[in-house]
Amino acid sequence: MPLSEHEQQLLEQMEQALYAEDPKFASHMKGDRSAAAARRRYIIGGIGTVVGLALVLVGVNSSTLWVGAVGFALMVASVVFAVTPPRRRAALGAVRADGSVKRAPQAKPAQRAARPKRSGTFMQRLEERWERRRNDW
Repeated sequence: MPLSEHEQQLLEQMEQALYAEDPKFASHMKGDRSAAAARRRYIIGGIGTVVGLALVLVGVNSSTLWVGAVGFALMVASVVFAVTPPRRRAALGAVRADGSVKRAPQAKPAQRAARPKRSGTFMQRLEERWERRRNDW
């Protein structure tokens, strides 16, 4: 049952009051696309699993082993696709007073620092460490 115009106006006023009072909570409650993306992954995975099962049954009935193997591989891949979350970087940021999010600048991957050339064998280095620790105590 749709809302009347008066009820829609009241709802909009309540939303505006919520944004004014607690913008962080309001932006959190606005919802995001992760639930829809997860639902889509479950549906695609379920369809792939059913198709794979059908291929396994066709392979068993027609005694073609490769069709059954392809069906089994499709089933496993579909289940893995459905249960693993998509890989993406978490976008960190700060919540502004109006409820919007200011994204943090993307950090560039740090280059590995060049290690100094080690002298001596592994055992000699361990003995040097041991001596340093003993002397520090």
